[in-house]
Amino acid sequence: MLLQTKIQIPQLETQLNYDQEILTIGSCFSTVIGRKLLERKFNTLNNPFGTIFNPLSIIKLLQHTLNGDAFPEDHIIQHQGRYLHYDFHSDIFGNSPSDLMEKIEACTERTAKSLKESATLIITFGTAHVYEYIKSNTTVANCHKQSSQLFEKRLLSLSEILHSFDHFQKNLIKINPNIQIILTVSPVRHIKDGIAENQLSKSLLRLLCHEISSRYEQASYFPSYEIMMDELRDYRFYKEDMIHPTAQAEDYIWEKFSQAFFTEDTKKKILYIENILKALSHKAFNPNGEAHQKFLSNLLLKMEQLTPEFDFSNEINQVKDLIQTK
Repeated sequence: MLLQTKIQIPQLETQLNYDQEILTIGSCFSTVIGRKLLERKFNTLNNPFGTIFNPLSIIKLLQHTLNGDAFPEDHIIQHQGRYLHYDFHSDIFGNSPSDLMEKIEACTERTAKSLKESATLIITFGTAHVYEYIKSNTTVANCHKQSSQLFEKRLLSLSEILHSFDHFQKNLIKINPNIQIILTVSPVRHIKDGIAENQLSKSLLRLLCHEISSRYEQASYFPSYEIMMDELRDYRFYKEDMIHPTAQAEDYIWEKFSQAFFTEDTKKKILYIENILKALSHKAFNPNGEAHQKFLSNLLLKMEQLTPEFDFSNEINQVKDLIQTK
């Protein structure tokens, strides 16, 4: 008996492996995917600008990074003792305007290097609703809890996003002609805009991904939103806020991602590393007992055998600290 409608996900023509560098950017779901890649020892730069929800701000950040353009200093604000920038998430902050700009410069330099060297760019779009800073008449990535009177909210149009993406894509291909782009729509619900408005926004983003993947052979689409809405269509797969997917839902979508985008050899390595990660999280009944000490020694050997292909230095030191010396 079938209790789900399974979503068929076409495989990438060039699948991902451990020899590649990966860059993630976008909504908090990009952070989730990036974190899972990092945990499994992929060479990944994970959401370097912090959580960015709307496509226009994502593309603006990428475009400015490629061009080496400076970000406007009149978008710097002070909030609760920290200096923030309207074009970045609050994860990027400074103790002074100059400190903030130095951090932004370091962030963009690191991202520019990754854009030039990465084999894959993963972009997650969260919402098509944006806020425009009235003073500069430009879209901001984050209002940083400032007065709503400073901003105007609107829904992006498909044409303006595509125009911006086309410009970015042309510049990206010049410096990294072989990069592939994986697009996805975030499964996180933006219901503060309203249920109907959230569906309108997600529909526009899905159409955006379709248009981009149709125009550019380097771009493909991963249906994380559809998996959440269809295969996991139950509120038990949402956290208490009824907005974010649970860890179980994230793991389910990650498994779908892995099946579609990784080579067979990479999948085997991932499974081996995941078994080590599970062993590391094991809670011992008797930490100093002979059985657990033998377990730790075997685990240490497994990690050392994977060196230098994978960096387990932190985990190795962690286990060494737990092994009793005679």
